[in-house]
Amino acid sequence: MSPLLERVRLCASIVLYGTPPNELQKVLSCFSGSPLKIHVDLIDNYGRIDYGPIIKKVGVTYFQTGQNLGYGKAHNISILRSINSSDYHLVLNPDISFSVEILSAIIRFMDQNKDVGMIMPRVLSPEGKLQHLCKLLPTPLDLFVRRFIPFSMVREWFNRNYELQSFGYNCLMDVPSLSGCFMFLRTAAVQDVGGFDEKFFMYAEDIDLTRRIHAKYKTLFFPYVSVTHVHAQESYKSKRMLLVHVRNIVRYFNKWGWFFDLERKKINALARKSAKFVIKMGRRSEFVVDGAVEHMLFNRKGIK
Repeated sequence: MSPLLERVRLCASIVLYGTPPNELQKVLSCFSGSPLKIHVDLIDNYGRIDYGPIIKKVGVTYFQTGQNLGYGKAHNISILRSINSSDYHLVLNPDISFSVEILSAIIRFMDQNKDVGMIMPRVLSPEGKLQHLCKLLPTPLDLFVRRFIPFSMVREWFNRNYELQSFGYNCLMDVPSLSGCFMFLRTAAVQDVGGFDEKFFMYAEDIDLTRRIHAKYKTLFFPYVSVTHVHAQESYKSKRMLLVHVRNIVRYFNKWGWFFDLERKKINALARKSAKFVIKMGRRSEFVVDGAVEHMLFNRKGIK
């Protein structure tokens, strides 16, 4: 796969699988008007829809894979192309929409904070409801309860802890697991730890990549900008996709450990302490991006 012909500030990749043309046009329009040098790669895992008119109009690079490679492997096609040709790489779902200004805001912050390897913004539903996509590294029990326990009170109790809901989703937070719907990556960090693990066909690849980046860099929830996410949750609607989900979660635990994962225990303990620290500091001060409180928050060693 040939690299990008010219260096850009940001390369974005969108994987398509039967994506309606109007949905694709909507997400591509979000890049219009940016002062940044941006390139967009479309990787089509389906190949039965003609996107020609949209592609010609917007000016993106289109790849037809000829088969369903899966989510992470398809994104890796673009990541490998851009890793030496862009400062940042955006992994993006086609069901996302945003204001173009947020790209410049994220890049300004990451330019000023070289130890940040990945950012996920505030993610809202089309109705404006917050989606709790900041998570601890999962245990088998966490995922079993979320998916299979029918008692809503039990699920909600687990989710409050697993989704780190206590910190309020209103300030910067160093989080070990962030959603794959909008992953704003520093290409140097991806080059350091590697792209998506292609053993994961779909689901768990975002947990795995965030975890590997988190081990060496900060992986931040960035609440100062927001995106809209339709969030179809196909594995809750389709038995076939549920089976795909389960298989890939099994692969994740086979890789990292099921019940005896000491690294997970340490990372999650620090994330919980960080959430408590955020709550404590938030009562006394605004979290300003360039301020001292923000600096204290991101010094992991300084969290007691």
